[in-house]
Amino acid sequence: MHIVVNEALKAYIDPLTPEEYAALERSLLAEGCRDALVLWGDVLVDGHNRYGICQKHGLPFQTLQSNLFHSIDDVHLWMIDQHLGRRSVSDFQRGVLALRKREIMLERRARVQAAVSDVGTEVDQGALSATVPAPEPRQSREDIAKAARLSSNQVVMIEKIQKQAAPELVAAVKSGTISINAAAAVATLPAEEQVAAAAAGKDQLKQAAKRVRDAKRVAREDLSIDVDVKADDSVSVLQRRVATLEAENADLRRQLAVLQTA
Repeated sequence: MHIVVNEALKAYIDPLTPEEYAALERSLLAEGCRDALVLWGDVLVDGHNRYGICQKHGLPFQTLQSNLFHSIDDVHLWMIDQHLGRRSVSDFQRGVLALRKREIMLERRARVQAAVSDVGTEVDQGALSATVPAPEPRQSREDIAKAARLSSNQVVMIEKIQKQAAPELVAAVKSGTISINAAAAVATLPAEEQVAAAAAGKDQLKQAAKRVRDAKRVAREDLSIDVDVKADDSVSVLQRRVATLEAENADLRRQLAVLQTA
């Protein structure tokens, strides 16, 4: 039987520790592969580790076709949901998975809308709905955070890390060497500084994050001082203007008094 191992799907699979792999290997060698591997067509959906061990030792296995999926997107979304429900997945990885889920849904929404546009406006809507699926609902940042069991602020930081962080910094946050919050700060530095900090280890990464935060704090304080100075200048201008008007009023009153006594 021809089985396709989709590399993109493998990215959603938590790698086994050496001890876990050895235990699974011993179990399969002793008892065989009792649980069927789940397929969608010829694409392997569930049982990647068991399939690899069976291939390694020439062990027989059974397969089961799943009727849950209609496209490879469905397979991706199913695997993402499986991982989002696992406690062993880190906060960072859950955020990455939830953001990937949004990307898939947005891409599918765009394809559906393009298909609707290509069909044309004169086609009967009942027939259209039977052939073209409804577009996926849009996901807000709050929806993503809820799915990943994170705060909206954490989702924002994970997006920043994905967009700006050097691979070495991403590896550090994945391994737990640096927190999401600190990694988001370090990700604002030039790439070469990120790489150097990651290579130097945990303490250097913490120091880099502290430097970024301190620089931002000083910038905020400078801005606050500048605003206060401008406010003080405005008050001084108004005070001088009021004094001038009061003097002019006093002078007008004196002139009026002179006219009345004349």
